[in-house]
Amino acid sequence: MTTESAPVPHASSNAAVLSPIRLHEPRRSTRRRPAAPSPGTPRGHGQFAGRVTGDVLALTAALVLVPDLSRPWPVILPLVAGQLLALACRGLYRPRLSPSALAEFPFLFGLALVQWLVTTEALAAYHPRYGSGWAAPVCAAALQAVLVCGGRAATYGLNRRWAARHPQSTLVVGGGPLAQRVTAALHEHAEYGMRPVGQVDDHAAEPTAADAPALPVLATPQDISRAVVQADVRHAVFARPLAPGGQGEELVGLLAGHGCRLWAVDGPATTSAGPGTAVGSDHLWGFSVRALTPRGDSAAQTAKRAMDVVLAVLVLTLAAPVLGACALAVRLADGPGVLFRQERIGRHGRPFLLLKFRTLRPVDEHESDTRWSVALDQRMSPVGRLLRRTSLDELPQLWNVLRGDMSMVGPRPERPYFVTKFRQTYPGYQARHRVPVGMTGLAQVNGLRGNTSIEDRARFDNHYIETWSLWQDLCILLRTATSLFRHGGS
Repeated sequence: MTTESAPVPHASSNAAVLSPIRLHEPRRSTRRRPAAPSPGTPRGHGQFAGRVTGDVLALTAALVLVPDLSRPWPVILPLVAGQLLALACRGLYRPRLSPSALAEFPFLFGLALVQWLVTTEALAAYHPRYGSGWAAPVCAAALQAVLVCGGRAATYGLNRRWAARHPQSTLVVGGGPLAQRVTAALHEHAEYGMRPVGQVDDHAAEPTAADAPALPVLATPQDISRAVVQADVRHAVFARPLAPGGQGEELVGLLAGHGCRLWAVDGPATTSAGPGTAVGSDHLWGFSVRALTPRGDSAAQTAKRAMDVVLAVLVLTLAAPVLGACALAVRLADGPGVLFRQERIGRHGRPFLLLKFRTLRPVDEHESDTRWSVALDQRMSPVGRLLRRTSLDELPQLWNVLRGDMSMVGPRPERPYFVTKFRQTYPGYQARHRVPVGMTGLAQVNGLRGNTSIEDRARFDNHYIETWSLWQDLCILLRTATSLFRHGGS
């Protein structure tokens, strides 16, 4: 465990970080932001809702307006469901930077034609009075495709105008000529709804292209996380190769965890990342672009998150009297300030404010930020020693679990000062941040807490990540519950 205090400012280690992003003390509230809105929309799902509504209205209009067409109204629901499913599988509801209604017309007409012909034949086979020949379904398909394209063209035009008036903050990932040209294109063409506010590059040099405005440079995960929060960044454009694994995958996870929408530019500098690199059909002013999604077993992550929420709610409910007693004891023994908040580093390097019961008041903020352990500090009151020996001081972290900052089981989070120090010293330490941090972990139940080997902790944490299962989490929680009173403090 570590010394506690109120959160302290963490200055950026990169002197090149200048306006328009100013790195201040982290916000008090680190509540997870919702997923970023689709580009160019006033709300997160406005573009999606507009497309779906237009498609349904177009199908209904074709059913009503085409003469000589059988109209058994109960079939409209299967028709609508089939159309929406087919369009979703085709990717026509995904956010894109340069959508084109004309480019979508062939697929829309083909889908409508197949739908109407199959429906007409099925109805005719069910009862002859529903037969209507082939002319009526073809006309219905053509009318539906025209109406859908017209509605989508209007929606795309409105979205482009909205995007130009309400651009969203964007980070450009990478350096070199490609990143400079992409930055210049975003500055010159506001219809994409992206306003570059920073450049992510750990090997950045001064820009040389005259048409690419200089941007603040962000090199560390801490700098990136602060910039995303403070500048309300909603998009990240990758203009460099994304090789499997390594820092590129960690950066994708970090930005996705903050709710940013991610795009990869497939240019001469990025298509060489490996054989078979897919080039997307979307484009950003001629640069081929594809949407990025972070890797991971979403079903397993959902199950782990559900278990965290259920257990956190259950323990908070059962332990409410204990929490109240601890808070009262701290207030009587050490005065005001029952809880403290300290900045820690979570998954993908994202900072958050960890909650604990206060057990010691440090001399100053520097002591809290850089002192490793206070287990034997003589300034600690008897109440503080009891809370630390029994780990009751960590119960408020259940609120961090509910908020999504932490998990019940995972690598223990550390302060930015020590994360920067340890990642440079111990191999594999940075890899611990691939998963959510936890209240307890495999290293802790094996006695690695307090002033113990950091290298051993990192090895246990990475072994836990590589062999993770829900059953392993339950076993660690059981071992934690049986070992709370065996440790002599931290």
